Amino acid sequence: MKRPLTAALAATMVLYATGCAIAADGEALYAQHCAVCHTVDGAGFPPNIPALAGSQGLEDPFTLVANTHAGGAYMPPFPTLGAEEIAAIASYVRGAWGNGLSPVTTEEVAALMEEVADPDAPELRSIWDGVYTREQAARGQQMARAACGLCHGSRMNGVPDDNDMRPGPPLARAYFLRVWDGRTLGSFFTYSKWTMPQANPGFLPDEDYAAIVAYALSLTGAPAGSTPLPTSARELGYIMIGPKP
Repeated sequence: MKRPLTAALAATMVLYATGCAIAADGEALYAQHCAVCHTVDGAGFPPNIPALAGSQGLEDPFTLVANTHAGGAYMPPFPTLGAEEIAAIASYVRGAWGNGLSPVTTEEVAALMEEVADPDAPELRSIWDGVYTREQAARGQQMARAACGLCHGSRMNGVPDDNDMRPGPPLARAYFLRVWDGRTLGSFFTYSKWTMPQANPGFLPDEDYAAIVAYALSLTGAPAGSTPLPTSARELGYIMIGPKP
């Protein structure tokens, strides 16, 4: 004869099942928004893109939520993520890779998001809203030939200019739109700056990385406008990447 569940055991089972569902959602959201920089295994690209596996910085949920919602020193904001989604990501990261930290609730995250809300945050835009200038893209073309062409090709099509170099992935056109769909230029800028070129990431000024991004947008067919792309990951985090509407 089966013994009836106690109220405490039943509540524990509900919490466990809820935690598993949150973790599954968090893993999928992490893969979409975070893994490109922090990597699937949480190793990141230290020191500029820190590892999340074994990070003591995850012990304080405020820092994790604040950086995800509003951005950090090198990290772009994620303005399209709500409290429920950030809670799922935070809970997954805090429990993954042996971190062993407890999940956070949507209510906790919502309260923390209010604390770090930026009243001066830019409006959300798209790459199709004329977010760079032709002059900036032309400068980016020159920079790309020198800094990117060996691996990605001077046309950013993934065909290296040097036959002795391994081909890198395309950084423009259909491949760019497919891989970065739903992400922001802030994430693309951060990834480009702190992982490329592989031998010396981050060696160019921010203005040059922004110009290269502008060149990639021009090759993709996004229209130019009257204002150059910003040079900070925070501002670029409000420009969405996606197919032409």
